[in-house]
Parts: sequence; C-alpha cells; structure tokens
Amino acid sequence: MPAKDLFHGAVKRSLQNDGWDVTNEDYRLAFGGVDIYVDIAAEKLICAERENQKIAVEVKSFLKASTISEFHSALGQFINYRVVLRYQDPDRTLYLGVPINIYESFFKLEFTKIIIYEQELKILVYNPETEVIEQWLN
Repeated sequence: MPAKDLFHGAVKRSLQNDGWDVTNEDYRLAFGGVDIYVDIAAEKLICAERENQKIAVEVKSFLKASTISEFHSALGQFINYRVVLRYQDPDRTLYLGVPINIYESFFKLEFTKIIIYEQELKILVYNPETEVIEQWLN
C-alpha cells in the first residue's frame, strides 16, 4: 500500500463531516499493466436528484520545502488518475485535495490558476485543523 499523506485522516473526517460516505481508502485501480491507488473514494446521496454522487480525492499536504515541485508531482498524479478513472469508473469525479493555507497562497498565483484552468483540475480545499471542507472548485 502507498504511504498516506499527513492530512489524509483530516480529509477523510472532513468528507464525513460534510455527509459523505467514505467507501474506500487507497482506492485501487488496475489499468494498462499498472496499479494505482487514489487516496479516498466517497459517495453521497443527493436527495433532490435521488442518485449517488461519486468522487475520488487525491490528498496532498504540500509540506515539503518546494511547493512547485510538490505541485508538479500532484499534477502528474492527478492527470494519470483522471485518465484511468475515465476508463475504470467513469461516474466518479476526481478531486485534488489541497490544504487551505496552500490554496490561499500558491493556488492563487497566476501561474497556478492558469494550470488549473488549462488542465481542468477539480479542487477540494480542506482545513486540516477544523476538519472542514472550505471549498469545492469545479
């Protein structure tokens, strides 16, 4: 099993606090000769539509010295995972889990905003201290 990011538990509890049912941790997808593991898979019943919304979240803590290096790594993972999900679980939407302090600083830079737009990243902004989802960016 892959190592969990430091804030994995906080994101899991944030999702649960928001009404999500965490159905899987280290959500395994086998595709094209490789195994990948997305950190969290979750579902939520949308009452108005009477159907399930399914997501996967790749949790990132961004605690290392080089935020740009961590962003490069996270972006590569996100793109790879999104491709595999389109083939293996097309009803599930992938989100990149980002702590609020990194979102409010690095993710507000023009460079990062352009990459998010160009790569169509979906972002889940979480607060690791309060275990609350601060924002969903689609």
